Parts: sequence; C-alpha cells; structure tokens
Amino acid sequence: MMPGKRCFFIGHRDAPDTLLPLLCRTIEQHIAEYSVTEFVVGHYGSFDHMAGKAVIKAKELYPEIALTLLLPYHPAEHLIEVPLGYDGTFYPPEMESVPRKAAIVRVNRYMVDHSDYLIAYVWHPASNARNMLEYAQTRKRKGFIEIINLYKNSSAGLR
Repeated sequence: MMPGKRCFFIGHRDAPDTLLPLLCRTIEQHIAEYSVTEFVVGHYGSFDHMAGKAVIKAKELYPEIALTLLLPYHPAEHLIEVPLGYDGTFYPPEMESVPRKAAIVRVNRYMVDHSDYLIAYVWHPASNARNMLEYAQTRKRKGFIEIINLYKNSSAGLR
C-alpha cells in the first residue's frame, strides 16, 4: 500500500453552509482516488469549521483517515483542547519566534509547503486566503501540490 498523502484547507471565514455537500464529495474523492489519509484544518471561520465537519463525516466510512487541528499559536500560550472527532493538534516547528500578527499566515504557508493537496474556497480578491492560494499556485506550477478551488465548482462560483 502506498503511503498516505496530506491535504490542507484554506478558505474564507464567511463560506456558505450550502458548500458542505460539495466539500464532503471532494474530501471523499481525495481519500478514494488520491490516497489522502491526513487532513489538516484550521479553526477560524465557517470554511474551516465545515471542512472539519466534512472530514469527521468521512471518517465514518474511512476510519483510517486522520483529522488534525492546525494551531497558529504555541499551545502553552493559547491552550486549545482537541475537538471531538479530531485526532490531535499540530503546531509547526520553529514558529515560536513568529510575531503573533503573522502567525496564521505563517502556519498556513507551512502547511501549503508540507501538503500534497489543497482544498480551497477562495473568491475575495484581496484577502489572506487569496494570497495563500496564489502562493500555492506557484508551488503547483513546480509540481509540489495539487489544488482545487471549490468556489469555481459551487453554485456561487457559477455566476
């Protein structure tokens, strides 16, 4: 059996709840077709919340997958309990010296650099999520990561 792959999520905090079925289908596709066994999710906004919920649902069919909560702040500074359905938390190495206001952007960049897949929901032209998607696209051009932007596949993205 091939070793599993990692998938990260990036999206806007105001993603609509109607996105959940598409997100569930996309996660299942990543498990079944792309051998993704680890999903890493942040916890700031509705897209992150939906992604976690969708992976927890997928774990009912695929109990071998892991769901990890990404921590932008050192656990000793900002204690977060592992939410129900998650397998653990992750605080990237060498983040202790990163200024607090840059922490979320830096941990997201770390995950883009260390993931095989990115599932995004990005449409705001000027946002940190857009900047991270553009950064990921530079890595995609080099063959390091595969990206799907659900906005393009959602009813909101078909205007």
